[in-house]
Amino acid sequence: MENPEETINHKPLLKRRKLLLSALSTGLTAVAGPLHSQLAQTDAKVTKNSVQNRSDVGAQNSTLLTLFLCGDVMTGRGIDQVLSHPGNPVLYEEYMKSALGYVQLAEEANGLVPKPVSYSYIWGDALTELERRQPACRIINLETAVTRSEDVQEKAVNYRMNPENIPCITAARIDCCALANNHVLDWGYSGLAETLSSLKQAGLKTAGAGRNIREAQEPAVLPRGRGRVLVFSFGSETSGIPFNWLARENRPGVDLLTDFSPETVLEIRKRVTSIKRPRDLVVGSIHWGGNWGYQIPYAQQAFAHQLIDDAGVDVVHGHSSHHPQGMEIYKGKLILYGCGDFLNDYEGILGHEAYRGDLTLMYFVRLDASTGTLVGLEMAAMQMKRFRLNHALADDVLWLKETLDREGKKFGNWVELGADNTLTLRWA
Repeated sequence: MENPEETINHKPLLKRRKLLLSALSTGLTAVAGPLHSQLAQTDAKVTKNSVQNRSDVGAQNSTLLTLFLCGDVMTGRGIDQVLSHPGNPVLYEEYMKSALGYVQLAEEANGLVPKPVSYSYIWGDALTELERRQPACRIINLETAVTRSEDVQEKAVNYRMNPENIPCITAARIDCCALANNHVLDWGYSGLAETLSSLKQAGLKTAGAGRNIREAQEPAVLPRGRGRVLVFSFGSETSGIPFNWLARENRPGVDLLTDFSPETVLEIRKRVTSIKRPRDLVVGSIHWGGNWGYQIPYAQQAFAHQLIDDAGVDVVHGHSSHHPQGMEIYKGKLILYGCGDFLNDYEGILGHEAYRGDLTLMYFVRLDASTGTLVGLEMAAMQMKRFRLNHALADDVLWLKETLDREGKKFGNWVELGADNTLTLRWA
C-alpha cells in the first residue's frame, strides 16, 4: 500500500474546507425528482383530545419501555483512522485523497486526538447517559460500510470502517443498526456482504439491507420483556440513495422506498401485520430528506402519518439531516423527522455553521409498551469535539432548546430545560 501520508492533497486545508462541505453535501444528498405522493391530505394538528401531554402520563403503568434512538453514526473515514486498526485511508473524493486529512482538519480545529483511541472513546459522555438511563433497546442508523473491500462505487463520498474496529459499536451496547442509507453500499456488493457478516458476528441485529429483497425487508427483532421491538429500516432516494441500490429477488441491496404512495404504505402494512404480535412495538427507521434545513416536506409528513394510521408503526425514526429537526406527536405516537448526525468526522469543515452541526441529541423515548403511545421524551445534548461526544455546554443546550421550540411550534410542542441540562418534550 502506498504511504498514506503521500495520498493527502497538500493544498492549504483551511482554504478547502468550504469546498469540502459542498462536496460532502453533494455526496450525501441527491437531488431527487418530485415525490408522487397520492396520500389524502391529513390534519397535521394535534388536538388536546388526541393525546394527553406530560411525561408523567402512565407513570404508574408498569408496562413502560424506554428506547434510545439517535441519528447517523458515521464511524468510517477519519474516525476509523484514529481507532486501533485503521483501514486503508485512500479516498477518491475530489478535494480529499486520504482519510487522514479529516483527522488533520479536526485536530487543527479542536486539538490533538489521542491516537489510537479506545473503542469507547468516541462515545464519551454518551456512555454516562446510557448507563444512567438504561434504555431497554438501543437503535442507531449506521451510515458506513464495515469492510476492507476495494470495490469503490462512483460517488462523491465513500465511507468504510475496518471490520476489526467494530468494537467501537459494541462498546455502547448497541442492539440494532438500521442500514437502509446512502453509504452502506459505498464499497459494492462485496462491501455490503462483509458489512452484514461483520455485524452479525459482533452480535448486532440489522435491518434495511440484505443479500436479496427478502432479507432487506426483514425487521430486526429485539425481545424485550413480554413483548418485542420490531425495527423496520427504509430508505428514500430523497436522501441520496441511488435507485440501483434497491434490493431485488436475486440482487443484494437496501429496502428502498420507490415512493410515498398509499400503495407503499399498504405493502409495509402487510409486512408489519405478518410478524407483529400483541405487545410488540414497531419502529419505522427512515433515511430520507436533505442534509440541511428545517422545512419538513408535506409528502414526508403525510407518509409518517399514514405509517401510524395504516401500517401499525408506533415510532417514526427519521434521519439524514446533519442537524436535529422538528418533532411531532401524532395521535399519541412520536415522529422524529430528522435526528441529526450523531458521530462523524466533519470537525474543521466550514460552511452551514448556522445549523450547528457539531451539536447532537440522544433521544430517550418512553413508551407505553402495551399501546406504543408516547409517555415521555427526554433528550441529552452532546457536542462532537476531537472525535468524541461531550456534554454540550449550557449556552449550546439553550440554543438547541430555542431551536426545538421554534420548530416544534408548528407541531404544537415545546421543550423544557431541566437543572441537569436535560431537554424534555412537552406537547398540547
